[in-house]
Amino acid sequence: MSSDYARVEQAIRYLDANARRQPSLADVADHVGLSEAHLQRLFTRWAGVSPKRFVQWQTVEHAKRLLRDSRASVLDASYESGLSGGGRLHDLFVSAEALTPGEYKSGGAGVEISYGVHETPFGDAFIATTPRGVCALSFLDVARPRGEEAARAAAELRDGWPAAAVRENAAATAAVAERVFAPLGGATERPAPLAVLLKGTNFQLMVWRALLRVPAGSLTTYEELAVATGSPTAVRAVASAVARNAISFLIPCHRVIRKSGVFGEYRWGAERKRAMVMWEGARAEGLRA
Repeated sequence: MSSDYARVEQAIRYLDANARRQPSLADVADHVGLSEAHLQRLFTRWAGVSPKRFVQWQTVEHAKRLLRDSRASVLDASYESGLSGGGRLHDLFVSAEALTPGEYKSGGAGVEISYGVHETPFGDAFIATTPRGVCALSFLDVARPRGEEAARAAAELRDGWPAAAVRENAAATAAVAERVFAPLGGATERPAPLAVLLKGTNFQLMVWRALLRVPAGSLTTYEELAVATGSPTAVRAVASAVARNAISFLIPCHRVIRKSGVFGEYRWGAERKRAMVMWEGARAEGLRA
């Protein structure tokens, strides 16, 4: 699965660089070193749609249309409905709990954290959990050795939680990985919320909670998030809080773009951000088709 994502990321990077000439399936397949049939199968297995359909979700114009077509902002609509995705089976329902001021100040003293590395549709993911919920989810660099990247992520986790009891235990995090990145379909009822444990300032917590209201397959802007936190002029502070998010995908900072419609940078790679948005969008479209 991780090797599949590495090919997908390579293809996305190629499509970005050659967007104006709309490269064909043959062009992309030749660039990534696969046959057209193999690339077709890989993309369809990864995104749930054909490469041609996937490419339609990759353009900046798609991002602009998502924001322009709604009279209310994405966040406004989410708050009014009280849901984060209607009846879409692939949405994740997340409940957030924050550390107490004392726990935050102590660096997580008394908190037990287990971590592991797991394959996902977006490459290997480093996941850390506590008895109160997921506290970290990041992605490893596909261009670097897995062991080296896992050690870097573990060191970063320990730096962020200096007083916590941190240990490697992939068996404890496997169930989280399976649920977060489960294939489309399955349960027909709304699942119990997946808990996350947030560690940040009060303002960061407000921004991250606002991000939880952005539905899968939709996008928002830093300006909209600033309004949602009650600080419409604090756009830079909002962008900083988004960048500090340590729980990728579950706290969906990949759904935030610039007001101009440009996707912008991403802590775990710009191509990975595009892949997440398109993967979610293509699957949402597939459910509506």
